[in-house]
Amino acid sequence: MALRQARVGVSPGSKRRRPAVPDRDGSLALAGDAASLANATLLKRTASEAEPKMTDAAWLSRNAVDCLPEGELARKLALGRPLRVKLGIDPTAPDIHLGHTVVLGKLREFQDLGHTVVLIIGDFTARVGDPSGRSSTRPQLSGEEIEANARTYQEQAFRILERERVEVRRNSEWLRMDSEALFGLARTATVAQILERDDFAQRMRARSPISVLELLYPLLQGYDSVAVRADVELGGTDQKFNLLLARDVQRAYGVEQQAVLTMPILPGTDGVARMSKSLGNYIGVSEPPDEIYGKTMSIPDAALEVWYALLLGGAPAPDDAPRDAKRALARALVQRFWGATAAAEAEQEFDRRFVHHQPPAELPEVHVARNGCDQRAPVHLPALLRQAFGISASEARRAIAQGGVRLDGRRLDAQTLDLPGGELDGRVLQLGKRRFARVRLR
Repeated sequence: MALRQARVGVSPGSKRRRPAVPDRDGSLALAGDAASLANATLLKRTASEAEPKMTDAAWLSRNAVDCLPEGELARKLALGRPLRVKLGIDPTAPDIHLGHTVVLGKLREFQDLGHTVVLIIGDFTARVGDPSGRSSTRPQLSGEEIEANARTYQEQAFRILERERVEVRRNSEWLRMDSEALFGLARTATVAQILERDDFAQRMRARSPISVLELLYPLLQGYDSVAVRADVELGGTDQKFNLLLARDVQRAYGVEQQAVLTMPILPGTDGVARMSKSLGNYIGVSEPPDEIYGKTMSIPDAALEVWYALLLGGAPAPDDAPRDAKRALARALVQRFWGATAAAEAEQEFDRRFVHHQPPAELPEVHVARNGCDQRAPVHLPALLRQAFGISASEARRAIAQGGVRLDGRRLDAQTLDLPGGELDGRVLQLGKRRFARVRLR
């Protein structure tokens, strides 16, 4: 949805006009008129419509960890107008993963009940780096990386949300503020208040550095709620401090304070640490069907219950063995993002490779230059693995030494670093359990 930029450079306690905010149809209205305009666009629902209803706080908060302050969501829902429900995501990586979909799914529930979804792409706050759950300062991204990630984040979010009913904003619209506005924002909280955060407190005890920018992050995120006049903000449990601090920032700017819903954090494919691209334990929503299916099958049995609860909103069938429960989960996840046909094909491909121990039906090829007509000329395997799979020479040597390289299903000897080209031509080279390529001499 294309929206005009709203000017929000207002100091706390200022008597100037309050920030302009977008109405449901994308037009701008003064903040003080928001209630009357929302009432004018109130969705009409009849008594015959099925539950849940637009005002059902118990249903909306049923699987949340926190719904704060107590009773605030019910009070907001009782206002009799569509609420502005906010979620902010910093584009710090190229992909949205399944962990993000827990909160996005809750946002979709609000959307389906007729509320206004406001998705904030944190292209400005990504330059600062969210310290939530961090034991060290995040690495800084370039502007080009952030912009590229922002584009993919937005498109991938539409795999869960209805594109036509989402108000997408970038917080660079209002956070590129002048020094006077920034000083006003900084006055809304104290250093002691910011340092109450668990992650900051832990880093203080460990004498780990905390940048001044990181201290500003919760205030910048809180100002997002001022700019879009959020009625409700969603986030993971690690965001609880930031979401509650945003209420203080809203109050300082004379804006009605938001209700806060925090959702559980999905463990990664290791079943232990939170899902994270940096930890390599993630499944991206745009990954190929085979990858989503295969990675889901790799999760430990102990993670099944929480994955079912957070991703499917249910529980495994009581009579299913763990392997069958994983299959059902993997099919459901692939179908969600790629469709039923892709889910069936991904399962067949998984069985081909991991049950019947056959290579994939379609293989990429890696080409090796012939050394004249001599089929006995050696090919250096670490170089071949590097060419085929994009790994380093040291990673290739380590994989061979650990028995992780196969040729037509036969594990290569740990001491084998060279093979005659004629023994490689047309055969399937395998690295680990999931990576294959067919070798061709040219």
